[in-house]
Amino acid sequence: MSSHKTPAVSILMTALLTACASTSDTAMAPTRGPNLGATPSAAMLAAMDISIPPSGAGLPAGSGNVAQGAKVYEAKCQTCHGPKGVGKPADPLVGGIGSLASGKPMRTVGSYWPYATTLFDYTRRAMPTTQPMSLTNDEVYAVTAYVLHLNGIVPESAVMNAQTLPQVKMPNRDGFIDYSKK
Repeated sequence: MSSHKTPAVSILMTALLTACASTSDTAMAPTRGPNLGATPSAAMLAAMDISIPPSGAGLPAGSGNVAQGAKVYEAKCQTCHGPKGVGKPADPLVGGIGSLASGKPMRTVGSYWPYATTLFDYTRRAMPTTQPMSLTNDEVYAVTAYVLHLNGIVPESAVMNAQTLPQVKMPNRDGFIDYSKK
């Protein structure tokens, strides 16, 4: 670069910086917020609050059985969780009961999860991973029944719904400390 262009660049930069510095703060301040959303209404929040606690409070209407769940699982879950919940590429859902105290614990629905309602809640909001919240309530109840059956927790004749699901006793129900009761 020749030496005569350097002062021209310096003068131009100085002029730009001076113009920016002399601009009034009020002229730069936006007249309103960035319009990134709105405060949700109570109704909107209620519609989004689909959490299901261990007690099952708030479980929706619907039902599903093990046979129905097998069909839903094959169509919408098997690609990630493998045949009969054995895993690959996603984590296994089945097996590992009694393994948590071993040198090779296997954390699955059957071995680790303390409440069947948690399985329903997680499945409803997060599965399938490619289309979360796309399963109907009946499909979620059915898949829940199927996964619980694969783990030997409920019989093949089991029907899951808002009344029966909270009654399921998971193998690791007593394996957690409930600090809310302390």
